[in-house]
Amino acid sequence: MNFPTKAEAQVLLEQHVQDPYQRLHALMVATAMAGYAALLQQDPQLWYLAGYLHDIDFEQHPDTHPRESLRWFQEWGYPEDFIHAVEAHAYGYHGYTTLPRTKLAAALLACDEISGIFYAYRKLNPVRYGEMKASSIKKKIKEPAFAAKVDRNTIYVGCEHLGVTLDAHVDNLIRFLAVLP
Repeated sequence: MNFPTKAEAQVLLEQHVQDPYQRLHALMVATAMAGYAALLQQDPQLWYLAGYLHDIDFEQHPDTHPRESLRWFQEWGYPEDFIHAVEAHAYGYHGYTTLPRTKLAAALLACDEISGIFYAYRKLNPVRYGEMKASSIKKKIKEPAFAAKVDRNTIYVGCEHLGVTLDAHVDNLIRFLAVLP
């Protein structure tokens, strides 16, 4: 199996993603995924890299994302679970209807969009991720005008397939993201 190390994945990301927010988003989702891998006793490298590389084609191909990255991942010989997770994270976009059938895919779906809520909250309240109040994050999720581009439905679908409540998911992410500056 051809699967990158974290260092090789960083080179790939830097080749394909120039936008500082998108790079931060990749790191946030990867960190959240690593947290879930530890919690669920799963492969930490696989889960981290699924989070880190899930949007690798978004900047160059926003209207067809993740079609190009799915093709690349297949050509590069990445694991099927990884490819499925990246495909399922696009549930509801660009005609993608694949629901998560693994915990990896469910976690990626649950962690992807919610990272935008955390990012927007931090822009308004400059505290470390680990110092955020879960009640405040949950309140912001319920406000459609806050981070309006964040698709809350995919967060709910991801949580449901992961088998975690939204409350527990927010609590987990505050704990997982606490390692970020």
